[in-house]
Amino acid sequence: MYSKAYIPYGGYYSTPFVRWQGSLQNEHAVELAASTTKKWLATKEVDPKIFEYLVFGKTIGQLHTFYDSPWAAALMGAPNITGMHITQACSTSTTVLNQAAISIEAGLYETSFCMLTDRTSNGPFTVWPNPKGPGGELIAESWLMDNFANDPWAGAAMIQTAENVVQKVGGITKEDVDRVTARRYEQYQDALANDRAFQKRYMVSAEYKISKKKTGLVETDEGITPTTFESLTPLKPVIPGGVHSFGAQTHPADGNCGLIVTTKDKARELSSDKNIEVQILSYGYARAEKAHMAAAVVPASQMALDKAGICVKDLKSIKSHNPFTANDLYMANVMGLDVMNMNNYGCSLVYGHPQGPTAGRGIIEMIEELAILGGGYGLFTGCAAGDTGAALVIRVS
Repeated sequence: MYSKAYIPYGGYYSTPFVRWQGSLQNEHAVELAASTTKKWLATKEVDPKIFEYLVFGKTIGQLHTFYDSPWAAALMGAPNITGMHITQACSTSTTVLNQAAISIEAGLYETSFCMLTDRTSNGPFTVWPNPKGPGGELIAESWLMDNFANDPWAGAAMIQTAENVVQKVGGITKEDVDRVTARRYEQYQDALANDRAFQKRYMVSAEYKISKKKTGLVETDEGITPTTFESLTPLKPVIPGGVHSFGAQTHPADGNCGLIVTTKDKARELSSDKNIEVQILSYGYARAEKAHMAAAVVPASQMALDKAGICVKDLKSIKSHNPFTANDLYMANVMGLDVMNMNNYGCSLVYGHPQGPTAGRGIIEMIEELAILGGGYGLFTGCAAGDTGAALVIRVS
């Protein structure tokens, strides 16, 4: 359990998430995240030079990836600092925040910035020499498509791992999945109510290039498909005999987010409302049975709850990265949760999945939900490639 790591209330942002091959498809993820952070800090009247360290998270290679963290620090206006680059698939944000919290707890530094970004659009292709291959042919990989389609150890596509969990536990039907999926889209509508009042608590626009002389702004999530139970019912499962149609899984996306992690006193100084305190309490991690990725959220969550010294009944908000709807159903069934009250205001199932910043946006939304509710404990959890999972407990008071 952590006692010294805090996030200033309002000391975070997320851009909208844009379905891949949309408006952000040609933007360099590192440059976009750094420039967006710099503009956001200027609106907050925060000097980037207050940060002592950058914890940078990204999963998909971009040009000059070799230099990611120090380059991003310089571009955001803090050329005096260094940092690290963490890549842990969809648990990247959760692990980045944990790394920052550990370092605050240990006294390594007092104020850090966590920058999370990814562009799934136009993912890179890597080739390696293979002198012993037939004719010296190259070994080639599509970073995105090859890895979405096959875990090299488990030998299964990601959607298959979700279906494996459904088959193992039994009792989850396609109708269950479709009803929860429809509920997730209803919850997202709450974030759009009153001219997007909820999203405007944390969301900033992303600027992109249209031409050499013209730029555009992405101000809202792009590429979301309106979804209802009635529209999901006729869709066939992607895998015969399974429960997930194309409508019950997330889509790759582009976007970025950022959070300040610091000490209690500094968080109060930087907070947009000094009456609200946001504390990082604990982190949990787990690896599920081979090819059962969706199951990892439960032991990761339980570990985080145990370390925080609380239990499920103490939680006021639960958010998850749910690439497949059965993730939430499995977690709710095992942990005794109301699946229809998880993921208020939105989730990655609806607004997409840029990997690096996915959990970060969910955690930011959880903080804002807890602030609306007058404080309390929140749990964020999510699965990630390799049958892994990570969770974070936060307290707002």
